[in-house]
Amino acid sequence: MEFLSSFVKSTLPNYLSSLPIPNSFTGIFKLGFKDYVALIPPTVATAGFVYITYLAFCPAANQFTICGKRKINNKRVNNKIRLNEAKVVDMVDIEDISEKAAFCRCWKSKNWPYCDGTHGEHNKECSDNVGPLVVSRKQK
Repeated sequence: MEFLSSFVKSTLPNYLSSLPIPNSFTGIFKLGFKDYVALIPPTVATAGFVYITYLAFCPAANQFTICGKRKINNKRVNNKIRLNEAKVVDMVDIEDISEKAAFCRCWKSKNWPYCDGTHGEHNKECSDNVGPLVVSRKQK
C-alpha cells in the first residue's frame, strides 16, 4: 500500500509535470518526435478512461447489435417466431422423419422448426458460422 501511496503522491505528479504539453494550439506543431512519443501513454490512458466511463453511464452504448443492426431486445435471440408464447417448444416424432431432417438453430427460418437455409444469408452478412441441427435415422 505504501508503494501505491508514494506513486500517487510523488511519482505521478512528477511524471505529469514533465510531459511536453504545449501552451497553445499552434504549439502542437512545434513538438518533436520524442515529445509525441512521451504523450502516447497518458493519451491512451485518458481515452480508455473516457471510453469505460461512456460504457458505464450511457444507456445507448449498452444496446447490443447484430451485424450493425439494433436488436429489438438486447437479450432476445428469437425476434419473429411465435412471440406471443412464453416458450417456443416443438416436438417432432422420430418416426415422422424418413431418412434425415434439418432443424433450424438460427431462428430465421420461415419453415420453423425445419431449416430452410436462411442461415446462409445470415452467415455471409455477419461472418457467422451457424448451421442446422441434422437428425438422421439409421436404417435397420
